[in-house]
Amino acid sequence: MNGNTGAVPFLDLVDINAELQTDLEVAWKAVLQHGRFVGGPEVERFETQFAAYCESRSCVGVANGTDAIELILTALGIGSGDDVIVPANTFVATAEAVRAAGARPVFVDVRPDTLLIDPAAAAAAVNRRTAAIIGVHLFGQMVDVPALSSLADRCGLAFIEDAAQAHGARYSGHPAGSAGRAAAFSFYPGKNLGALGDGGAVVTSDVKLADRVRCLANHGRAAHDRHRHELSGRNSRLDSIQAAALSLKLARLDSDNARRRELMRRYRESLPASFQPVAVDPAAEHVHHLAVVRTLRREQAGAALSAAGVGWGVHYPVPCHRQPAFAGCDERIPVAEEAATQILSLPISPTLDDGDVVRVCDALRGV
Repeated sequence: MNGNTGAVPFLDLVDINAELQTDLEVAWKAVLQHGRFVGGPEVERFETQFAAYCESRSCVGVANGTDAIELILTALGIGSGDDVIVPANTFVATAEAVRAAGARPVFVDVRPDTLLIDPAAAAAAVNRRTAAIIGVHLFGQMVDVPALSSLADRCGLAFIEDAAQAHGARYSGHPAGSAGRAAAFSFYPGKNLGALGDGGAVVTSDVKLADRVRCLANHGRAAHDRHRHELSGRNSRLDSIQAAALSLKLARLDSDNARRRELMRRYRESLPASFQPVAVDPAAEHVHHLAVVRTLRREQAGAALSAAGVGWGVHYPVPCHRQPAFAGCDERIPVAEEAATQILSLPISPTLDDGDVVRVCDALRGV
């Protein structure tokens, strides 16, 4: 569900990439000259940089964030007969990846303040089939890592991070990508760290797990013999030009995230009282991939924003357990279901200026 774009675009990827146009053109020419479009030197360089940024030991570039989750599960041996706990409030890709790996997604509720997975709900869902918990760092904020890690340790489960919306986020000082057994990142163009097309990565400090992910993602090839296929794998690799673009953007990720935090601070100061931003956990350093507020008058708000030429969105209007693709889950998940009727995403991007926030808030005052 999206509104139109105009005076204040929801996200202006043209402007974001224009600031790096000269450097991107140089990078593209370098790839053209060496001709290694897949697995070129740019990939290894970015993997090294991003692993260090996440304070982790290994990074494996893959085709997209959904593949990253599936590859983690497969590399851990999680599949048929296993349950994986997933928050109902997430993009459908989280659950899709669980099913693609052969496991069953078990949907649980979220906290009413942050709308992130509720550790108590996750604990209540654990059974003898449960193999993993996926903590989704949604909207740019990390989940309650200590609570979920403790639960996973007590029950002998893998704690996996879905960090597709949390590049640069931290919890108690620890970055996304360093908290779980492994983390899945997406570099879809609209992300805080976005490529020029699809891309993703698996980040982990378990070197053996990283090696297995890399093998699976490259047709199961042996590391030192490309004609030997040790596993039944797949094709999920990061292109050289995408890696080059990501290296350029990684250098400015922290400053871009700081600008997002400043814009969100201004929203909190200026929004009408009937629009309440989703809470930030005191232990979390939010990177505000999305500026999500709650309102009882979303339809009217969307109409007012569209009339003012302001882009907007809803992330997400239908919880995963209510999607037709996952029919059969009859259990009510009340917090996620209520939030889905109230949440509204406002424009937020490093390219917005303070006046854009004023225009957005002014458009909402009459609602």
